[in-house]
Formats: sequence, C-alpha cells, structure tokens
Amino acid sequence: MEGSEDLDSSLLTQPWASVCFGESTFIAKACFRETGYVLLISDLSSVWYERADTDVIGKRSKELNKRLTAHVSSFLNRLSNLMCPLLEGRESDANSFSCQQTPSKLTIHVKSELSGLPFYWDFHCPAAAVEMISRHLVRPLIRMSLALQYQLQELASLLVQKDVEIEDYRESGAALSRESAPAVRCRGRPGIHKHPAAPLHGRGQAGGEGSAEAASLRGCRDPRTHLVSAAGLLGHAGLSAGEG
Repeated sequence: MEGSEDLDSSLLTQPWASVCFGESTFIAKACFRETGYVLLISDLSSVWYERADTDVIGKRSKELNKRLTAHVSSFLNRLSNLMCPLLEGRESDANSFSCQQTPSKLTIHVKSELSGLPFYWDFHCPAAAVEMISRHLVRPLIRMSLALQYQLQELASLLVQKDVEIEDYRESGAALSRESAPAVRCRGRPGIHKHPAAPLHGRGQAGGEGSAEAASLRGCRDPRTHLVSAAGLLGHAGLSAGEG
C-alpha cells in the first residue's frame, strides 16, 4: 500500500505529454518504480488509469510471454524503456503500439523485444476515478487560471498607476521623452473581476482537503507554481477540437 501511495505521489510531479497509438492521439503521464508502475492517459473526453504492482506484472508477463523467463524487474525496466522515450517524443520503429478504447476501458498493446525474443505487453486501463481526474487535471488547471488572472489584474493596476504618473508629469509641465501619439488612457477591462477562489471540496469536508486547496489558490502568485502536472495539457488541448 505504501508503494502505491509513493507511485501516485510521484505521478503528480510528471508532466503531461502528447502520444499517438495508431491513429489515436492522447495525452499521458506515467511513473515507473521498482514496486510497479502507474499510467494516466486521456483523449480529453475520457480519462483512464492503471496501477500495476510486481505481482500483477509477473502474472501478466507469464500469460503474454510464455517463452520468456525473467525477473519482474527486467519486465519493469523494459516497460520503462519503452514508455519513457515515447512520452519524451522519441519513437522507435522497432516497437509497435496499438490500442482499443471504450469510455470505460482502454487497452494499449505493445510489441517489442527482450533478450532477443518477442516481448508483448498490454496496459489495461479502466476509467479513472473522479478524484484522480480532479487531482491531475481540474485542480492544476484552476490554479493556472487563477494565477494568470491575478497577473492580469496586477498588470491592469500597473497601467492605471503609470497613467496617473504620466498625467502628473504633464500637469507639472514636464516634457515627455518620446515623440509619439498620445497613448489611450487605461481604464481597466470590464472582464477583469476580483473574486475569491471558490473552495475545492476534494473530500466533501469543509475543513479537509478542499479548504487547503482553496487556501493555496488564494495564495498563488506565480502561474508556474504547482503546474508541473498541467503544463503539458494546455499545449495539446487543441487535439480535442481537431477530433471533435
């Protein structure tokens, strides 16, 4: 159980990446450790997730690779060497990936080699729980939105302040250094509203994780803060529009 929690915590620090299996495009993140692996993958319509420990990996490897006899660590290392380059945008012609998907399940078929023999693997990913989707997608994107909104408010306030300073210079008879057309005075944008971050009730308790999330959102000042797991998502959000 402790190993599973470590994997889930490590997965939060992994960035999203765009991957293709056949003609299907997804965003995915994964984490491989000695105790197993976790894989989170989405087509921006559905989200799937698999966590596999050494027992599951050992049993599945025997079912799919009857001619291969190796320690579970060898299979884990091979899976890591297959998936990590793919998530980094480096594909190999020596490996093939395909998938079968439904809203409730995604199966990724892998064909490669291990020790000179054919190596097969299937990732069996059922639909992810709501809490998993919230932790890896919803909350990071809300943090980014609120942080960027705060920066926009700060920039608007700065422009108003500079307008006041320029007007003071003019009234005091100072000559502006630039010979250009007068700038339009900044009145602020009607779409910029200051409002407190709404609580995120991750556990449905007023004093639990949701309150902590809301407090962290209100204190967020830098859009890069807490955004490792969501930064890649925005770069690939256009795939849903292209497929829809």
